[in-house]
Amino acid sequence: MKSYIEDRAVNVAEYIISHKATVRQTAKKFGVSKSTVHKDITDRVEKLNPRLAKEVRKVLEVNKSERHIRGGMATKAKYMKLNN
Repeated sequence: MKSYIEDRAVNVAEYIISHKATVRQTAKKFGVSKSTVHKDITDRVEKLNPRLAKEVRKVLEVNKSERHIRGGMATKAKYMKLNN
């Protein structure tokens, strides 16, 4: 694996942990696709730093469990804006 990819994978993982960011937010921040962020987290970081990968997984599990709530809030805000 090329070193810049390894560096990005670790940086992505650290960003997610420090900001409690979603995959979508992280992809936007780093200018890559959601698929790339997911691959960095699940495959690359797991091989490079298993401890870091475990911490990232915890954050993403929380994000996944709250996903339906954030989606509902976004929909509500959208329609509140349309009605004003």
